[in-house]
Amino acid sequence: MIELRPVIFVIGILLSVLAVAMIIPAIVDISVGHPDWQVFSVAAFVTLFVGVSMMLTTRASLGSFSVRQAFVMTNLAWFVIAAFGALPFQFSELELDPADAFFESMSGVTTTGATVIVGLDFAPPGILLWRAILQWLGGIGIIVMAVAILPMLQVGGMQMFRVEAFDTDKVLPRAAQIAGGIAIIYVFLTAVAAMLLWSLGMSGFDAVAHAMTSIATGGFSTYDASVGHFDNAAIDWAMSGIMVLGSIPFVLYLRVIRGDLRPVFADTQVRWFLTILAIAILFTAVWLYRGDLMEPLQALRYSTFNVISVMTGSGFATADYGRWGSFVVAVMFVLMFVGGCAGSTTCGIKIFRLQVLYATAHAQIHRLMQPNGVFFPYYNKKPIPDPVATSVMSFFFLFAASFALLAVGLGLTGLDFITAVSGAASAIANVGPGLGDVIGPAGTYTTLPDSAKLLLCLGMLLGRLELFTVLILLAPSFWRG
Repeated sequence: MIELRPVIFVIGILLSVLAVAMIIPAIVDISVGHPDWQVFSVAAFVTLFVGVSMMLTTRASLGSFSVRQAFVMTNLAWFVIAAFGALPFQFSELELDPADAFFESMSGVTTTGATVIVGLDFAPPGILLWRAILQWLGGIGIIVMAVAILPMLQVGGMQMFRVEAFDTDKVLPRAAQIAGGIAIIYVFLTAVAAMLLWSLGMSGFDAVAHAMTSIATGGFSTYDASVGHFDNAAIDWAMSGIMVLGSIPFVLYLRVIRGDLRPVFADTQVRWFLTILAIAILFTAVWLYRGDLMEPLQALRYSTFNVISVMTGSGFATADYGRWGSFVVAVMFVLMFVGGCAGSTTCGIKIFRLQVLYATAHAQIHRLMQPNGVFFPYYNKKPIPDPVATSVMSFFFLFAASFALLAVGLGLTGLDFITAVSGAASAIANVGPGLGDVIGPAGTYTTLPDSAKLLLCLGMLLGRLELFTVLILLAPSFWRG
């Protein structure tokens, strides 16, 4: 049997942090005289009571974690935080039903950005800020998990980053210290982003909310029209840059702080990421211009923002790119799966896995042409260990299988083909908007049946926790060992 007391103790700590975070939107609602401050206050009390009770009844040491306990803790943390984070949505002025409230909360903490709320322009400020806070917490949570937990669990090739992460800065040799340094950088980038957006014309409230959700590559906006509401080229370019910053491995920023910029530009993962972005932006802009849809500069502006938003899994939109033609729809669908760099706030397959797959296939082709030769796949000029290559290929298989099963499941709930397929892709890649008139950039998930929303919640969790972390709990041997 797995000893769950340390797991419950950690969940208690996380719930206590979540309860403190709920006080912030309560204060905002009080300042504008909105009665929802009472909902946040009660939700904070309940969450804090449960969290403290969990800590007091276990009193476990954090130093005794096993790998199996880490798997259980990671899954429970995201699920429990989403469940308690749903309380304000359910009992606020919006009065979302339990399925909708849980969907919105899960979309927030997994930084997916899919929403069931219609009328964001008139929603209570506390709720709008709470959505941003959930995504911001989810963003820093996934970075810490990628640095401190996933390499230990050897999930989907992430073990390759165990040494790299801990060698990034000799002054910060332990996971907790690295996570602390990354958290400081995360807060700093958020503050700089908020000041930048405010200086470009956003209100202080909108600037803070969009800074939190853009650095977390989350995608929640304070308006139904998303960032398109502002119709401001400077804001579009600024947020494009912020989303890119959130997609770079945060451990590299530790080197930048010490004045060493070389790791950022020397990292092949970063170079691949920026190259793929540039190619997709260029092709999309040329398509928009050649199709007489936009002027050159306008085409470049809209293609840059929306391509970055989709590929990084942010999910913001400045236009309904579903109406830009079949080529753009196909490009956006493919980019949904790509994602950003490992150790960032982004989602999807991740660039490094594409690199490992390419290097492995390249070496295999050379072996076929020269059977007596010896060829090794390389990543960042280092040989890729066989367990890493096997883990990455297993991840690709599970990703494809999970996507297919999720799409079929959504189809069984009555959704049309485009909605089911793009919804499955959007959920498992944590992108947010899908394609089509229902859940596209101009739509929401509110009309979907509850069964579809719960399936999508499962897809969001699978994608955010790198598949293996969730699916391993389904193995009977995991619980018997």
